[in-house]
Amino acid sequence: MASVTAGLAGGLVATIVMTAVMMVTGDGGPPPTAALVAKFAGGDPADYAIPGTILHLIYGIVAGGVFAVGVPALGLSLGSIGLAVGFGLVYGILLMIGGTMFWMRVVIGMEPDKGMMLMFGTVHVVYGVVLGAFLGAGILG
Repeated sequence: MASVTAGLAGGLVATIVMTAVMMVTGDGGPPPTAALVAKFAGGDPADYAIPGTILHLIYGIVAGGVFAVGVPALGLSLGSIGLAVGFGLVYGILLMIGGTMFWMRVVIGMEPDKGMMLMFGTVHVVYGVVLGAFLGAGILG
């Protein structure tokens, strides 16, 4: 069973990898979390690239802890790297759906275009796979 600490660390690693992929495949603009900060602080999302990135990092770390606790709570095991990567893949897809349906559309009020959706889906799958691999490999127990 993965510990909460391993989940938080895995979430950090997965978010860093995800962010690197997002920087390569994205449009060069700030992350969607910058738009969330801008919505509540006022101004343009580009003004909040760093706070948006920090917020995204916090989300990723917490989501890693939730994954490490949630998968075993469902009666599933992260003991096999193959299963852990598979569960991570599913988790990444669920995070992508939640991000696009709730955070982007409902909270921020944006309507992402096809390119943004493709990038958003890709980076969340990367996040889930990296998180699953980290936990399945038993790094930090």
